[in-house]
Amino acid sequence: MSYPFFDCTKKEKEKYTAMKGKEKASLYQCLNCGWTMPAEEQGEEPDHCPNCLSSIHREDREGIECGGILEPVGIWVRSENEWEIVQRCRFCGEMRTSPMTEQDNRIIILSIASKPISAPPFPLERIEELTRIMGGSGDTGGNRK
Repeated sequence: MSYPFFDCTKKEKEKYTAMKGKEKASLYQCLNCGWTMPAEEQGEEPDHCPNCLSSIHREDREGIECGGILEPVGIWVRSENEWEIVQRCRFCGEMRTSPMTEQDNRIIILSIASKPISAPPFPLERIEELTRIMGGSGDTGGNRK
């Protein structure tokens, strides 16, 4: 493997680095799934990957660089026309939201939105017992007595 920095002047090194940065900036490729944005859609870098809805956690609340993958864990409907993706960092656990776009993968959105229904965070067969423990009546029947 050839390393271009060993046999060049400082000026050439700066030029190479600047060119390399421009090439990277003009092409968006997801670091999580590898999806590449089509050339005709290139513009400013998206907030998250439209294919897998993940992004890179650049820095945490304290301003310290993290570099973890923000993976989608939920969907938040703020208002009738405003939906956001809830993301959690695999590395530090911090959570944040990212606005949805027209380009986002609808199948992934629906699978994330339906996750609480298909795999609830509590056993459904014990819902009456859990409701009583939390101070409710424990009755899940539809008939009011």
